[in-house]
Amino acid sequence: MVGKIHSVFSGGTVDGPGIRFVVFMQGCPLRCKYCHNPDSWELGAGEERSVEDLTKEIIKYKNYFGKTGGVTVSGGEPLLQIEFVIELLKSVKKYGIHTAVDTSGFMFNEKDEKSVKLHEELNNYVDLYLLDIKHIDDGEHKRLTGVSNKNTLAFAKWLDSKGKKVWIRHVLLDGFTDNDEYLKKTKEFIDTLSNVEKVEVLPYHTMGEVKYKKLNIDYALKGVNPPTKERVLNARSILGVNK
Repeated sequence: MVGKIHSVFSGGTVDGPGIRFVVFMQGCPLRCKYCHNPDSWELGAGEERSVEDLTKEIIKYKNYFGKTGGVTVSGGEPLLQIEFVIELLKSVKKYGIHTAVDTSGFMFNEKDEKSVKLHEELNNYVDLYLLDIKHIDDGEHKRLTGVSNKNTLAFAKWLDSKGKKVWIRHVLLDGFTDNDEYLKKTKEFIDTLSNVEKVEVLPYHTMGEVKYKKLNIDYALKGVNPPTKERVLNARSILGVNK
């Protein structure tokens, strides 16, 4: 099976536990204003790679993973190509490698039988989900990403019902998520879940702005500064981030 790949990185340390081989899938239905990889949006772009080809490359690094590292499939939105991700993780699992998927949960549709079946099959090969909750308020989520958060929140609840381990990721952005009321509501939602092992606050940064210029895309957050250390600590405190 062939998938569209944006890029790979063999020394990831911020995409799950330990040292990770990260596969960044091409294509994303969201248009997050803070996205630092707008070149990953278009599904038709990227490099074609086969499951066999990627697996061979991944297992070369297995000795570096240690007891906690492994493979993380990210994006873009990786589950836009869920069939490929299933086959890739099924393949690397044969080598006893820890697997993680970094997703917005947007592709999950609890009312669509095919979607649920595919995600159930995926669960067989995923040890950990890194779930990005972009915004707890649906209207603000649409303003930030262009889409509703209903699938994301439904996916979080569904993963909880399946007992799958989850890390919650939340980007802190002035004018959108850096708001105590919304942070408290996010915490209230997280507290309804029994499967969350960790919560990560990711401060907004401007490192991707140069890519927008190269792609001739307007950068919606021009002039918006990263959050201060105090606001990051405040968000971590409200969300009960693990020490």
